[in-house]
Amino acid sequence: MKQHRTAIGLVTTAVVICVVYIGYRLVGGSSVQSTDDAYIRADSVFVSPRLSGQIARVAVEDNQQVKAGQLLAELDDRDLLVAQAAAASSVQAAKAELENLGASIERQSAIIDQATATIRATAASLKFSQANAQRYLNLSNAGAGTQQEQQKAEAELLGWQATRDRDEAIRIAAVKTLSVLKARVDVAKAALAKANAALDQADLNLSYSKITAPQDGMIGQRSVRVGAYVGQGQPLMAVVPVDKAFVIANFRETQLAHMHTRQAVELRVDSFPEHSFKGWIESLAPATGLSFSAIAPDNATGNFTKVVQRIPVKIMFDEHQPDLDRLRVGMSVVASVDVTQER
Repeated sequence: MKQHRTAIGLVTTAVVICVVYIGYRLVGGSSVQSTDDAYIRADSVFVSPRLSGQIARVAVEDNQQVKAGQLLAELDDRDLLVAQAAAASSVQAAKAELENLGASIERQSAIIDQATATIRATAASLKFSQANAQRYLNLSNAGAGTQQEQQKAEAELLGWQATRDRDEAIRIAAVKTLSVLKARVDVAKAALAKANAALDQADLNLSYSKITAPQDGMIGQRSVRVGAYVGQGQPLMAVVPVDKAFVIANFRETQLAHMHTRQAVELRVDSFPEHSFKGWIESLAPATGLSFSAIAPDNATGNFTKVVQRIPVKIMFDEHQPDLDRLRVGMSVVASVDVTQER
C-alpha cells in the first residue's frame, strides 16, 4: 500500500512538471515568436516639382520601372529660357561695364601724366617770366627801361602764375577722377558677381523644369498629366524601391525578451501561400507605435486598464530568393522569429 502511494505521488509530480513546462512554453517560453501584425514597407519618395508651372511632358507610365536620374516629367520651360537669356545679357553688360572702367582708368592715368607734363612746362615758362620781370624791374629802377615794358613783364608773370594754378587744379581733378573710377570698379565687380549669381539661379531654375527620379524603383500613385498646372512641392508621383522592400512587424512587448538584431525570421506573405521567405532582424524601434501618436495617452487620471503595447521591428529579406521581385508594399505578412537562432 505504501509503495502504491509512492508511485501515485511520483506520477502526480511528473504530471505537474509537464503541465508547468507546457504552460511555460505556450505562454512565454517558446523559442519562436510570431505576429500577423506585419506589412511590407519601402522607403518610397514622393516626387514634387521645385518650381510652379505647366506640365509639358510626362515621360513615364503607371507601374513603370525607372532608374535614378531618369526623366519623369518636364515643365514648360519657355519662361525659364527667357529668364536665362536676360540673366546672360546682364552678365555681358556687367562685364562690358567693367572693361569700360578699366579702359577709362588707363585713359585717366594718361590724362594725369599729361597734366603733370603741362605743369612742368608751365613751371619753366613761369621761371623765365619771373626772371624777365625781375630784369625789367632792375632796368626800370636804373632808369634804363620803360615803365610799359616793366608792366608788360609783370602781367606776363601773373598770367603764367594763373596758368600754373589752373594746370595744378586740372591735375588734382584728374587724380580725384581716377579715384572715383577705381571705386566704380569695385561696384562693377559686385554687379558682375550679382549678375553671375542671377545667371546661376536661372540655370538652376531651367534644370528644375526637368523632374527626374531620385532613386531606382517603380512608379506609383501617378497623378500628373500633360497640360496640368502644378504648384511647387505638389506631389506628382511616388518612386517605390520595391527591390529594397522590408517588413515592419509589430510584436507585443512580452515577445521581445530574447529578441535582438541578426536573428533569423521566417516570413509568410499572404499573396504567396505556397512558400515562405527568409529574413533577419535589422533593428528594433526605440519606442512603441503609440509613443509617436499625435495625441499621447494620459494614464495619470481616471481608471487605468493595462494594454500590452507593440514594438515595431524592422526585418530585411535575404537576397536571391524566388518571387522577391513580386513583392509589393503593403502586403500582409506573418513573421516568425526563432529567438534561438541568428542569421
